[in-house]
Amino acid sequence: MSEEDSELERLKAKRLAEMQKNISTKQEIENKPTKETVSENPRDSLIKILGFRGLEVLENAESQFPNETKMIVNKLSELIKTGEINESIDGGKLLTLFRSVGLNVRMETKINVEQDGKFVSLSDKLSNQSSNDGDEE
Repeated sequence: MSEEDSELERLKAKRLAEMQKNISTKQEIENKPTKETVSENPRDSLIKILGFRGLEVLENAESQFPNETKMIVNKLSELIKTGEINESIDGGKLLTLFRSVGLNVRMETKINVEQDGKFVSLSDKLSNQSSNDGDEE
């Protein structure tokens, strides 16, 4: 019986060593991502996935609503890291998001029209027409 007991103790010790090794490996894996996530700026992780005119909308929002935008950027960064957001966010989507939470981010709007084969701003075209109308009278 003592032979069986010693073999049982040896197997228990071996299993215990394997379990401790697994636990230490698991802890190392869990600790590594936290170091990487702390080092990356939430704004930078958001900028990486911004699409057409996304950065322009973000910069306007930051200048008009700095505190609120920071909170939204942090939350978006968190969603990106967890994988819940995995697609590009263009300016229109980002602007819609800001407006849906009550931040009316103002954007500079330009309307261009074609005149004599060139694109000119609508305000220039209207000012030229009004000055031309005044010359005819």
